Amino acid sequence: MTTLTAEERSLFARASRRIIPLMILLYMVSFLDRVNVGFAALTMNADLGFSPAVFGWGVGIFFIGYFIFEIPSNVVIEKVGARLWICRIMLTWGLISGAMAFISSETSFYALRFLLGAAEAGFAPGMILYLTYWFPADLRAKYYGTYFIAIPLASVIGAPVSAYLLGFDGHLGLKGWQWLFILEAVPALLLGIAVLWLLPDGPAKARWLSDDEKARIAACLKRDREESHASDAHHTLWPALRDPRVLLMAAIYFGIVIGLYGISLWLPQMVKGMGFTNHETGWIVSAVYVVAAIAMPLWGWSSDRSQERIWHTSIASFIGAAGFIGGAYLHSPALVILSLGVAAVGTYVAIVPFWALPPTFLGGTAAAAGIALINSTGNLGGFVGPSIVGWVKDTTQSYSAGMLALAIALVAAGVLTLVVRLQLTRKSRPI
Repeated sequence: MTTLTAEERSLFARASRRIIPLMILLYMVSFLDRVNVGFAALTMNADLGFSPAVFGWGVGIFFIGYFIFEIPSNVVIEKVGARLWICRIMLTWGLISGAMAFISSETSFYALRFLLGAAEAGFAPGMILYLTYWFPADLRAKYYGTYFIAIPLASVIGAPVSAYLLGFDGHLGLKGWQWLFILEAVPALLLGIAVLWLLPDGPAKARWLSDDEKARIAACLKRDREESHASDAHHTLWPALRDPRVLLMAAIYFGIVIGLYGISLWLPQMVKGMGFTNHETGWIVSAVYVVAAIAMPLWGWSSDRSQERIWHTSIASFIGAAGFIGGAYLHSPALVILSLGVAAVGTYVAIVPFWALPPTFLGGTAAAAGIALINSTGNLGGFVGPSIVGWVKDTTQSYSAGMLALAIALVAAGVLTLVVRLQLTRKSRPI
């Protein structure tokens, strides 16, 4: 672990205040534009005649496009720089997200969701990689926790806004769900242009840092890389992609993401199915994610303070699983919502310490490719989770068995996290 002076910590804190608020905003828009279909479904499914199985398959196919293009996109970001590539990603996904307003059949729904995933591929792991350009390993869980707060915040803000936009039904001849897609695509287009001026490629290109500050950050990151290299860190592409640690991390993330998108994309319909209106559903879903937004940075702080990642990831996964089990077996709407809130919090906070692990044994090009492989393979869980819930709902007319399936995935992720500890301690420094 790199030992930082008080002056260095102050410098990194200053850097975080300049780049992380923008990154949070970008990721919020990213997450909202991939999951707002969950709120659109409250009226869209009936208008277009989509069954739960069709909806589950359609929202999940996003992750097939995401998987195919993730690694190439993340390798490109290291070659051309974050500023230009993030701009390209945001502009293309904004256009496709807006085009979702004009779907008229299952085929167009599937096609645009696939293209949305392809367009957005590389953004999330690119941002994870970008943080490694700025911060040493022992600070990353803290800043990952701050950055990943964008995921629940997207739902905190997006849920009531989406519910409100559904009320635009009939304006200019468009349905409320069409307005939802159109208006929520606009921020991606505007921010895609803004990053050209606001997001430096790295500390060396930051105009708000002095030459001395740039040199101090570079020296600190160099020390951190040298420690990682001494710990058998991979720096080249193919050995990293074959590393069993990378493959195990992908399997763990797969389980976490099954739970993450299983709840993110279905929670609005689950809540409305208890008898609430669209607006009430928006505020209830928002409240669930307020708790997750508070918990994520606190969990990251705890992980950094103890410099422990494995148990923080595993315990959070088990908590998420317990929440899904409660949601499956309880009957009172209040208790079901409380249980689903526990599921959301556990699933979301598991992401924070998890993403602090790969950079401890990956560096250079290997970090770009390895993080992309973990993220893209893991995100296939975003296809599996919603699809399972949709199929189960179609078959049983209940969400209970689907929630149990999400719980099993999170238990598997928690167990595999404990298994991967053996690989990490054998081949790298202790975590």
